[in-house]
Amino acid sequence: MGMDTDALRWFQEVADGVTVTEVSELTRTSQSGVSRALARLEAEVGAPLLRRSGRTLRMTEAGVVFKRHVDALIHHLDDGLAAVQQVIDPESGTVTLAYESWLGTTWVPSLVSGFRAEHPSVRFTLVPRHADTIATLRSRGDIDLELTTSRPAPSTHGWHVVARESLHLVVSAEDPLASSSGVALHTLSVSEAGFVALRAGSSLRNLADDLCAEAGFTPRIDFECDDVPTVLGFVAAGLGVAILPLQDSHPESRPGPESGVQFLSITDVPASLEIGIAWALEHRLLPAAQTFLAHVRRPPQNKVP
Repeated sequence: MGMDTDALRWFQEVADGVTVTEVSELTRTSQSGVSRALARLEAEVGAPLLRRSGRTLRMTEAGVVFKRHVDALIHHLDDGLAAVQQVIDPESGTVTLAYESWLGTTWVPSLVSGFRAEHPSVRFTLVPRHADTIATLRSRGDIDLELTTSRPAPSTHGWHVVARESLHLVVSAEDPLASSSGVALHTLSVSEAGFVALRAGSSLRNLADDLCAEAGFTPRIDFECDDVPTVLGFVAAGLGVAILPLQDSHPESRPGPESGVQFLSITDVPASLEIGIAWALEHRLLPAAQTFLAHVRRPPQNKVP
């Protein structure tokens, strides 16, 4: 039995309160054509689906049962049609972009706005992450790309470096170190300074721990926070020091003098991070995601301002 999808949609609309006349006008089909299609649908189902009540049609008991399944069917059908449309038209698809949460105020809006200037109809689903998620990117087919500081294994992922950012020691503006231009990280191993850090598992926390280990000590973590603004607030309050990126590529996002913190260069160990975009090689990117990836990988001078 092959049911007419138009008839199913018309039944759905009439069941939701749209009149046959309105369906006829919306679809540019004669009222008699709509009525015949609904009658054929009832014949195929084998039971009356609609009954007349005054000037309107209402669902019968069989119609109520049938409509639940029609709603689910039409929903899946429309999803399938949209997926096919995305395959054949990269200008109207959706890109699912995961990213480390601290990048959500700088790199993510910068890249997306630059891309949308050239491809205004492409939509984005944004998925912020607080911890390393490369394993999730590999195992989940619903994430296309991830902006991250964790370089993935080349055997399972593609990787493109977007930028390199320097890491600095952040101290309170009232801290005696605040007047310095730089600091040797190893000197903190003998000081009483405690650290304010992101929670264990986040990429920035891992980088900070690795820097301290390279400088020869394990930091004393006095406070763990969920996001960078909270870390900065605790440092400004004199509750510890932190290791964070300076936002070299987005100076407008750096905390100003009124923030109560000072960024100091780290002088004794190399202190920087890579920001890159990663994608799982086992998942084929749909055209919209491929177009966005090509935009990210394009040299800055070739991008539309």
